[in-house]
Amino acid sequence: MSETQQILHLALPSPLRRRFDYLPPKDGENDSYLPGQRFRVPFGSRTLVGLLLEVSDHSDYPLAKLRHAEACLDLQPAVPPHLLKIGLWAASYYQHPVGDALCSFLPVLLRKGEKAEFAHQKLWVASVDQLPENGRSAPKQQQLFAELKAHPQGLSNDAITALGFSSGVIRALKEKQLVHQISRETAPPHSHQTDNLLLESPLVLNDEQASAVDAVASKLGQFQTFLLQGVTGSGKTEVYLQLIEKVLQRGRQALVLVPEIGLTPQTVGRFRQRFSVPVAVLHSGLNDRERLDAWLQAERGDASILIGTRSALLTPMQSPGIIIVDEEHDGSFKQQEGFRYSARDMAVIRARAESVPVVLGTATPSIESYYNAQLQRYHWLQIKQRAGNAKPPAFELLDIRQQPLEDGLSPPLLMEVRQQLEQGNQVLVFLNRRGFAPTLMCHDCGWQADCPQCDAHMTLHRQPAHLHCHHCDYQAPISLRCVKCGCTNLNPVGAGTERTEEALKRYFPKTDIIRIDRDSTRRKEAMKKLLDRVHDGGPCILVGTQMLAKGHHFPKVTLVAILDADAGLFSADFRGMEKMSQLILQVAGRSGRADRPGRVLMQTLHADHPRLRCLIDEGYNTFAEQELEDRKNAQLPPFIHLALIRAEAVAQGRAEAFLQMVRVMCEGLGINGVELLGPMPSPMEKRAGRYRAQLLLQSHDRRSLHQLCSQLTLMLEANKQAKKVRWSVDIDPLDMF
Repeated sequence: MSETQQILHLALPSPLRRRFDYLPPKDGENDSYLPGQRFRVPFGSRTLVGLLLEVSDHSDYPLAKLRHAEACLDLQPAVPPHLLKIGLWAASYYQHPVGDALCSFLPVLLRKGEKAEFAHQKLWVASVDQLPENGRSAPKQQQLFAELKAHPQGLSNDAITALGFSSGVIRALKEKQLVHQISRETAPPHSHQTDNLLLESPLVLNDEQASAVDAVASKLGQFQTFLLQGVTGSGKTEVYLQLIEKVLQRGRQALVLVPEIGLTPQTVGRFRQRFSVPVAVLHSGLNDRERLDAWLQAERGDASILIGTRSALLTPMQSPGIIIVDEEHDGSFKQQEGFRYSARDMAVIRARAESVPVVLGTATPSIESYYNAQLQRYHWLQIKQRAGNAKPPAFELLDIRQQPLEDGLSPPLLMEVRQQLEQGNQVLVFLNRRGFAPTLMCHDCGWQADCPQCDAHMTLHRQPAHLHCHHCDYQAPISLRCVKCGCTNLNPVGAGTERTEEALKRYFPKTDIIRIDRDSTRRKEAMKKLLDRVHDGGPCILVGTQMLAKGHHFPKVTLVAILDADAGLFSADFRGMEKMSQLILQVAGRSGRADRPGRVLMQTLHADHPRLRCLIDEGYNTFAEQELEDRKNAQLPPFIHLALIRAEAVAQGRAEAFLQMVRVMCEGLGINGVELLGPMPSPMEKRAGRYRAQLLLQSHDRRSLHQLCSQLTLMLEANKQAKKVRWSVDIDPLDMF
């Protein structure tokens, strides 16, 4: 091999856990290439776009067998060096193919090889310096030509129409070859301003808020992880806003992560209302063009603030100054398919690489973050009082044993709802189940409407009427007769948000009932319209799922009614109690956020449950202390490290047999300190027509666990049996199902 021959080591979107070697493009062999640039390359019979990892003069393959890359697509790296390094670390840590992991750092259009440019706009410009003599007799053409000369950068069709010219005028000028169209990149204005940042004055902070702002501000320009634990309604968002103001004054950018799309519009609205700088948004609800434009705004520094869901963390920023993860405890920050990374944990890694502070904000910290704060790995900031004059809501457990329930509603709860409405207040009724009822049952033979593709009941919906599996999306019409015995005595079992909404309309026919769940907010702008009805201020009842639990400010809600406080008390998931407590406190926090006192009524069959009593009587921190003690005794995270190997196959038993082989392979590697549990069927064995099983690996030594997983994945990649099933490795799994 020639000493001067360049070899390009590329990461390609492939399930193979290795890099791929290519020769430079034939027309650019002497070019200087940089890691992070995109290359279009032949790959079998296809063409792929990959990222350059490094350039060397050595390949493990014969030079004659290497193919030339077709083209280098970037002048500068699409993924900057420090993000490329984070991507390589994440691929290794989460045991995922490096090319597939690094693809996540690019918008879809860049993965397809499109130019890293903003959307182009068609503009009309003048083709000559002045109109010829015979063209001056048409006044409209003459006026439009004058406008085009006055705007040498060009005018769009919309702009020409807005100026009062018809399409016929521009067409006439085109036919005379006096104007022509150009395509120009429509880059947004760049924002370098550090003065006049605010459109409205910041709120006055209380002592705890001010102390939090000062603590984080003192670390701007250096790495530090802060756990900002503020009770619901304590004004954490105002802390974020005032921190970002200080970041913008330094000419830096801010990255704000929120857990769900539903929270994004109101968060963006709040930030745009406060700041005069460009705010970019990134989430899965955008189309590919919108995502690329937002990505470019952040990457080029045009956007001073980037707000987004999980994937926004992977976006390059020209001058990062702070990373904020709102509702850090939320499980949606962990990717559950493909590249199974945790955006919360990677936010800490990225902040370290960029020497910026990272703020993990929540009212109910994850047990892992709470533990890190206890060990002083995180700087723990606490805001224990609500903003303004708001008082924390009063909790009351409503024992419904031997109470008559109608559609899941007890008489004392209905009486309290009526009293609040009569006083002109608003009420939030929380039930974390969509649909009309969890299932449909035959009263004669006991048949239940099960999903044919999953080990789960199908949910009964009435709007529109159908049966729906929320696990695999299978849908079926509602049968008038039992498919087992043929009788017509079919009844809904249990209550979902639709049934609760219907019942409340019967009890309170003159009251506005507003249901907010995934079904009622599918259409664009639907969520905004529903929230506008709430913010109108009149008495109303909100009925909803966990979509209502976080981030919303309802100043007139004085009562939160939790219909099923027992969900999670007896969960097979060891995190069930943690998730239940977080959800209860998040929902409860919607009550009494202004000058009206709030109450929380929780219907329960276990009013004497010690952990439930601890939560409402002594607060989240005492609950977390007890939860940590239980996990320490049971040797569960954060006191042990987990990896979950999942497998699924069409034939029952095949996934378990495969994982039994995997267990034997693990034992044969001879790595000490890793305990194997299983294989066993997944708690929901059949899902979407495939049978699932899992093998749990646990160890007190993270290095040993990763060493085993790294060797195992390479062995499985070459194993013929592994090609007959779908398998994956989940490091630090959140979902054990």
